[in-house]
Amino acid sequence: MQPVIDALVYVVDDDASVREALAWLLRSRRLLSEASDSAEAFQRKLEGRTTPAQPSCLLLDVRMPGLSGLALFDWLIERELHLAMPVIFLTGHADVATAVDAVKRGAFDFCEKPFSDNALVDRVEQALVQSRALLQARQRTGMLRERQDELTDRERDVMRLVVEGLPNKLIADRLDISVRTVEVHRARVFDKMEVKSAVELANLLRLTP
Repeated sequence: MQPVIDALVYVVDDDASVREALAWLLRSRRLLSEASDSAEAFQRKLEGRTTPAQPSCLLLDVRMPGLSGLALFDWLIERELHLAMPVIFLTGHADVATAVDAVKRGAFDFCEKPFSDNALVDRVEQALVQSRALLQARQRTGMLRERQDELTDRERDVMRLVVEGLPNKLIADRLDISVRTVEVHRARVFDKMEVKSAVELANLLRLTP
């Protein structure tokens, strides 16, 4: 698997030797990383963010002094940051059941210590692919919403009926306007939405929640 360009792997673990080992491992696979020694430090780093600035994932220790990895995970869930920043728990044998429960609640995966280097980085790369796909989807959705915000109310009415497959004559009858007016609005809708056909418009709108 090719590494995701401009991706960042966050590491949160109170053990300096683990942080250093993971940083070396990730560098060996051409992955950038950024480490925090506590959940609180990582929270401060993300404060105010609603989405990651780049494809990313989080390697998170379950047990740490102060705020635990599970408590941090709950904090991420509340802000829906765990969706675009998949979480992979690093866990000891005693915490496997807890990590499995976290996966059921939305964590990407868990790796039991001592973990296989290759297996862990493979999962990291898969998590980064998921992160990139979600960020790209959010970007497309935002772009489509911006385009729709440019439409007038009448253009929205015409667009809705165009997408339903109605011809211009029926749209004119439904909205009690002339066919020529429908044609003008239809052309403006296509221009603002940057499409060339009703089929392309319908397919584009399916991307918008």
